[in-house]
Amino acid sequence: MIVTTTNAIEGREIAEYKGVVTGEAILGANIFRDFFAGIRDIVGGRSGAYEKSLREAREIAIREMEEEAHRIGGNAVIGVDLDYENITAGSGSMLMVSASGTAVVLR
Repeated sequence: MIVTTTNAIEGREIAEYKGVVTGEAILGANIFRDFFAGIRDIVGGRSGAYEKSLREAREIAIREMEEEAHRIGGNAVIGVDLDYENITAGSGSMLMVSASGTAVVLR
């Protein structure tokens, strides 16, 4: 399935618009990972644990969006938008990634 942030796919015609599709992923952040990421933030550098979590959440959200597009008869998703949110609940936090776009049928 073609998934793109653009509203058209060069060389392909959109035969039908199927509707808006979404996918979400919420991952709990580990307290030890939070602690060590905080230390890295203080002294600089990158947080490999957070980068991996972001990548996993993004892949899950996009996969769910693709599955929904397929269920409603689409063979591509255009105009994809990815949103990232940090949700704090009590002393813990969760990472939410949502993907949305328009399912279409390409010729």
